[in-house]
Amino acid sequence: MKKVFMFLAVMGVMAFSAQNVAAQDETAAEPTATEEIAAPAEEAAALEAPEEVPMHQALKTKFIEGGAGFMALVIACLILGLALCIERILYLGFSKTNTKKLLAKIEDALANGGVAAAKDVCANTRGPIASIFTQAFIRLADGQSLEEVEKSVVSYGGVEASKMEQNLSWISLFIAIAPSLGFLGTVIGMIQAFDAIMVAGDMSPAVVAGGMKVALITTVGGLIVAVILQIFFNYILSQVESLTIEMEDASISLMDILVKYQGK
Repeated sequence: MKKVFMFLAVMGVMAFSAQNVAAQDETAAEPTATEEIAAPAEEAAALEAPEEVPMHQALKTKFIEGGAGFMALVIACLILGLALCIERILYLGFSKTNTKKLLAKIEDALANGGVAAAKDVCANTRGPIASIFTQAFIRLADGQSLEEVEKSVVSYGGVEASKMEQNLSWISLFIAIAPSLGFLGTVIGMIQAFDAIMVAGDMSPAVVAGGMKVALITTVGGLIVAVILQIFFNYILSQVESLTIEMEDASISLMDILVKYQGK
């Protein structure tokens, strides 16, 4: 009897175990089926999603779509304008001088070596302020009065200011030309659109789209070039104004030093 009960118990445990294993297999199989269903959907979504285009490739495409002729002129304005801007920025950067240090050296040179020593200090210093001071000491060494030296300082200061403003007119020209070329491309694109409408005898979007795209791309290109060059142009103007004010202030300080030296 005990064997019968043991046999029934073993059979019950085995049946219960088999039922649990079957349930676990079914549960594990369900995600696999879901994954198999989801996989084609993900592949389809990946195929439908647009591929990311590199920036240089997108710019090249827009350049071609805008018309190589007008877009090349707009890019030429950008390149030439930036070249002039960089040249002016470098020139103005090298034109900056530590005015306080230079005036201190000049005052010390006048006290120890006279006008010749002060002239050598200015001649060995770069920048428009040092050039103005050199002219002042050259005339002072020739025996000219302080009034004549002051006039030469003012005159030569105007020359140096003109040198700092050199090529700014060309930059402003490119700022004006770039959007004008863009607007010219816009007009030509509109003419192309109306020609396409006339030939097709239909005003559908497909007929007009080509000319309108050329018009908009050239306009955007010209405006972007003008904005970039205008930012550089305003920065250069601010640097020129700062250096001009510094030159005027330094010239006044120099004349005060010369008056004090002559009084001795």
